[in-house]
Amino acid sequence: MTALDTNSKISILSMRDDGPAPEAALVRDIIKRGLFVAPIAIGICATVWGANGAYSCAYALAIVFGNFGLAAALVAYAARISYALMMASMMFGYLLRMGLVAVAVFAVRNLDWVEFVPLGLTIILAHLGLLFWEMRYVSLSLAFPGLKPKKQKDNQSAQQTESVSR
Repeated sequence: MTALDTNSKISILSMRDDGPAPEAALVRDIIKRGLFVAPIAIGICATVWGANGAYSCAYALAIVFGNFGLAAALVAYAARISYALMMASMMFGYLLRMGLVAVAVFAVRNLDWVEFVPLGLTIILAHLGLLFWEMRYVSLSLAFPGLKPKKQKDNQSAQQTESVSR
């Protein structure tokens, strides 16, 4: 049996997370919802701006999905090392990811198929829209970090209630 040293101080910055990473599940869910609305967004852009608008919208959605994926990967990886690194990776990772978004737009700015209005609108609206849509499905409980647990069907809950009451 080991005794705890009561004089030692525990620093939250030296702690790390060994549990499951809910970030990956959240990003998979965000991308799944994004792929659900992607044909609608691309169709609207194709209607308004033509084929170049559709290409720009698809490129913007790829940027958004990549941005969300990179954010989750940074958090999940850094949390396994230390909370201090996780906080630093979130602060500076945001700047890095916004820089990568800018580089991705800058890299295609002179190509013939790029339409800046659908590209910019899709980047902004997809980020905001997908995050607000995902807020409905995120659990704000430490018991279930990440996505809310799925509701059980009525017959399963009735069977559980009967077994508990016996």
